[in-house]
Amino acid sequence: MATLIIIIFILGYAAIAFEHSLKLNKAASALITGVLCWAVYVLQAGSGHGAHEALLAHLGEISSILFFLLGAMTVVELIDMHNGFDFITQRIRTKKKATLLFLITGITFFLSALLDNLTTAIVMTSLCSKLLSDKEDRLWFAGMIVIAANAGGAWSPLGDVTTTMLWIGGQITALNIIKQLLLPSVAVCIVPVLILAFRFRGKTIGDNNLPGITKEEKQDGRIMLFTGIGLLLFVPAFKSLTGLPPFMGMLLALGLMWIVTTRLHKQKESEQAERFTVTRALEKIDTSSILFFLGILLAVSALQAAGVLTQLSGILSRQLHNDYAIGITLGLLSAIVDNVPLVAAAQGMYDLNTYPTDHMFWEFLALTTGTGGSAIIIGSAAGVAVMGIEPIGFGWYLKRISWLALVGFAAGVLVYMLGRSLHF
Repeated sequence: MATLIIIIFILGYAAIAFEHSLKLNKAASALITGVLCWAVYVLQAGSGHGAHEALLAHLGEISSILFFLLGAMTVVELIDMHNGFDFITQRIRTKKKATLLFLITGITFFLSALLDNLTTAIVMTSLCSKLLSDKEDRLWFAGMIVIAANAGGAWSPLGDVTTTMLWIGGQITALNIIKQLLLPSVAVCIVPVLILAFRFRGKTIGDNNLPGITKEEKQDGRIMLFTGIGLLLFVPAFKSLTGLPPFMGMLLALGLMWIVTTRLHKQKESEQAERFTVTRALEKIDTSSILFFLGILLAVSALQAAGVLTQLSGILSRQLHNDYAIGITLGLLSAIVDNVPLVAAAQGMYDLNTYPTDHMFWEFLALTTGTGGSAIIIGSAAGVAVMGIEPIGFGWYLKRISWLALVGFAAGVLVYMLGRSLHF
């Protein structure tokens, strides 16, 4: 059973990688792969009821991510529809693309630690689409945003779902993970941006003009921008206060944005107000990307239900016999298989008696699984979200961004190991 599921997963992954050659949308390949993997699992499991229960349990986790993604993309789309990001773009004075790259990367890195890497990737990619007119430039910047968002999320308990899992599970504490992973995460981010900056050296961007925008529309844009960003910042606070999963806070934020939008346009003619409704924003959301994410997560959850990921973790422990080697391997695997089930498998395999709270194994695991997903565009939630905004092809990213992400990953690993050896 496990072998057949793995074969289906590999074939599905290949179809996604070669979507342009096959002329088949990646969402179709992902959905077919996810359903077939679960079909094999259910047919071979023996106990149909148990298999169905496992599917529903995994679907609950998957749905929480999808609803979070849907809510965040809608909030950002509402800001964009009201030209809210123009308030920021007009205040970016630099005309140098290299300087802009450093600025966007730095904001993404720290904002992802405060919000989370998924939301930050959506916000910053949307912002860059307003700043850059050249499609190729936007793709390069989007690739760097993925790297920076994942790097920024790794060192914060709220920045990446895997770090949050380790924090909630008691494997790490908040202050220690910030202390231990801040510098390695900076290295993951700064090395690729320094390399990429050479590509844009001496190049400039055009003026960001706002033709046809009235004073009232500018005011509406500012209201939507500050309300939207404020509500996105509220999401992690809501999680901390209530203990509810992040998607609940995001849905609350979307509901409040809905009210603000309605009140903002209630005095306008219905035809004009219709252009700015939440319904119109939902129509503009890239639904195919959300379905693609659903298919990928279904396929990965089938691997987890079949015990493939747990067996993989066990093989790594028996064969490698080294915490650093295990962490690096799991980090690189997180680019292919979602990092959430990989970390969950590690949490199940190693209890706190083996590796106590704040042991270097847990710190290193947070670093590698949080940043390793940047190596492939579909290796992280941030990457999938960016694909929903900018049409980044799997092959394009693999040829141009993956090696930068791997160089950054290696830099982060080396900085962490150096810090441990010097007892930082």
